[in-house]
Amino acid sequence: MQYNCSVIYHESIQIVKMKHLIGVRALSGLVFISSCQSGEAAREIQSDSDGQAKASNTAPAVPVAEQAFIHDTSRQYIYISFDDGPQRGTMESYAICKELKVKATYFLVAAHIKGRNDGRKIVNTLQTDNPAFVTANHSYYHAKGRYDSFYRHPNSAFQDFQRAQDTIRLNKKLLRLPGNNAWALKDTMRASRLVKPVTRKLDSAGYNVLGWDSEWHFNPKDARPVQSAEKMARHIKSLLDSNQTFTRNHLVLLTHDRMFQRPSDQDSLRKMLQLLKQNPRYVFETLDHYPGLKRSTIR
Repeated sequence: MQYNCSVIYHESIQIVKMKHLIGVRALSGLVFISSCQSGEAAREIQSDSDGQAKASNTAPAVPVAEQAFIHDTSRQYIYISFDDGPQRGTMESYAICKELKVKATYFLVAAHIKGRNDGRKIVNTLQTDNPAFVTANHSYYHAKGRYDSFYRHPNSAFQDFQRAQDTIRLNKKLLRLPGNNAWALKDTMRASRLVKPVTRKLDSAGYNVLGWDSEWHFNPKDARPVQSAEKMARHIKSLLDSNQTFTRNHLVLLTHDRMFQRPSDQDSLRKMLQLLKQNPRYVFETLDHYPGLKRSTIR
């Protein structure tokens, strides 16, 4: 499987309302954009021609937060997230998190479900193992790898996310933009000029758009992790201790499922999580418990 990856920079537009969300820091400057398009999505692009969402597959409507989640202000929260599944590495990363009792969120690409014989089975496994694991929307086609064009047509981009929501059968409006680090919660939004129009549309439709504070990078040639487990654990501690996260004492880590296909790389994931678990202040949570979410329901 080959992946075409690119790094893009866009001017950040700061659109922050901080009236009710404590601890969110207004940030400006550059938004880091990391993008990857997999062969699985490309195959699905060729094979899928109906272009219609099947609303009958949508899960029953439930609130994002059925009851208020109380955060312990003496603790620091880490949200492990995996992007672009289902693909090779999804079940391996899931097994490690389950083994270590680490909660995680999987941002899924709908085209990858249809592009794999076991795609629906993988998604069902993740969705059945709730609340330890949560599935979320990462678009239908991952922008087909053409991010600039995708975001310059916000209406069609919005429909892509809506279609993914139905296809994946998601019952919570949690979403991450492909190739862009943007946020849109109840009382705050941060988005680059490129993605601001679709982010506003998603926000108006009740979606929580979730970015990240730290990324475990991978080599685009072989999808193997770049940083060591020890370096990632130190980096996470540094960001939390120096208050360099979107929300104080809450850190979202971005990784990709395909990074953990190989046993040695699976060992790196396990080691990083074990290192983090040694800190008694850290709590692992799923992103449906991130502070400041909209209490949204599926239509």
